Amino acid sequence: MQDIRLRVSIPDQTLEFWEGDTLVKAYPISTSKFGVGTQPGSLCTPPGRLRVARKIGSDLPKGAVLKERQWTGSVWSLEDPYQEEADLILTRILWLEGLDPENTNTLDRYIYIHGTNQEHLIGQPASHGCVRMSNSDIAELFDRVPEGTEVTIATA
Repeated sequence: MQDIRLRVSIPDQTLEFWEGDTLVKAYPISTSKFGVGTQPGSLCTPPGRLRVARKIGSDLPKGAVLKERQWTGSVWSLEDPYQEEADLILTRILWLEGLDPENTNTLDRYIYIHGTNQEHLIGQPASHGCVRMSNSDIAELFDRVPEGTEVTIATA
């Protein structure tokens, strides 16, 4: 198995999927509209070295609405105006754990890579701390990334 790793670029709003020295794919993403940081309650995206601690949602339909890491039984629909305004966690979750002294609280802050109902905001900082992806992209990435995968969130 190749050495798989992910690199999130906050300035570029991209998530790169690497196998060894080969960039396999770059996905557009959305990080926090509140900036970068590790303070609890800040709603900031944590920088540094992390890993995928848990994968949640492998058998769920695309657009599945997750609350507290459980499927609510609902599937997101563009026709629901409430859901368009809400900051929903959809489709899949890659739950991140910090590996640096300054970001060790990442798991407790519930920072994920996940699908969103606000796909129109992908490509610009708009989240509440997590890394948002389109639902198609998170479903694809989820299937390719094992638990334990290294994730770097870069600020430059």
